[in-house]
Amino acid sequence: MNTPLDLATLRVVVAAAELGSISAASDRLQLAVAAASARVSALEESLGLRVFERSSRGVRLTPAGQLLVRRGRELLADSERLSVDLHDYAKGLQGHVRLVANTSAMLELLPAKLDAMTRAHPLIRIEVAEHGSLDIPLLLLEGRADVGIVDMVHAPHGIALQDCFGDTLVLVVHADHRLAGAEPMPLQHALEEDFITLHDGTALSSRLAISASLAQKPLKLRMQMRSFDAVCRMVAGGLGVAVLPLQAIGPQLASLPLRTVSLTDPWAARTHRIALRSGQDAAPATLTLVEFLLR
Repeated sequence: MNTPLDLATLRVVVAAAELGSISAASDRLQLAVAAASARVSALEESLGLRVFERSSRGVRLTPAGQLLVRRGRELLADSERLSVDLHDYAKGLQGHVRLVANTSAMLELLPAKLDAMTRAHPLIRIEVAEHGSLDIPLLLLEGRADVGIVDMVHAPHGIALQDCFGDTLVLVVHADHRLAGAEPMPLQHALEEDFITLHDGTALSSRLAISASLAQKPLKLRMQMRSFDAVCRMVAGGLGVAVLPLQAIGPQLASLPLRTVSLTDPWAARTHRIALRSGQDAAPATLTLVEFLLR
């Protein structure tokens, strides 16, 4: 008996896994609940195993279901990518690259690089999204992105890293702060201050937490913001200090009452890296973009 493992059924399974119920999945996919449930039941029957454990509270993936959803996301992403590529081909385009990058790369590297890339290769379409470095490997592994730029020292399983560009982390303080004009120092000398950081889950916030832990001092977290600009404005308002990449905050340093203090910690000198799925040949358009990023 053939397994009814088609893309429509995969979409139902993935949506139900994400939303916790087949009913919610049917709403998202605009299917009748009975039709969505029948697809899941037929799949389970033909496989001879359960994809979901059902209860009055909804559905939960079995171990086999977890494998199906993990691989299913990759297949759905490949299907969507194929559809986009064929659409682009019909319009005369020569490729479509999905680039995900951390905030530093967005500010420090990509404006000039993408401008040069689009001038040299106007028939390659580049889709760009900003994500935290710690989230990017999963997007690559699930097939939801083609290339990433991360602040990451060690490559996770299934990911290959290549050095791309560097920047320098500095302590950012108000112009009237007691540390303004101080000599270069380790971060631990500033740990008595209230800190304004990016939200949890970024490589930068993780570095600060680890550094404070190694110094056996608490990181006095006062605020968490979503952008470098917002962090700088809070520091300029006298609400705390921050650690940010010097190369990314030039406009704020020029317009706000801020000063920077160099940090002597080894981690303050960062290398951002290009991330690709290992063991897979990247598409020509992706390799062309990587070449431009490395120039």
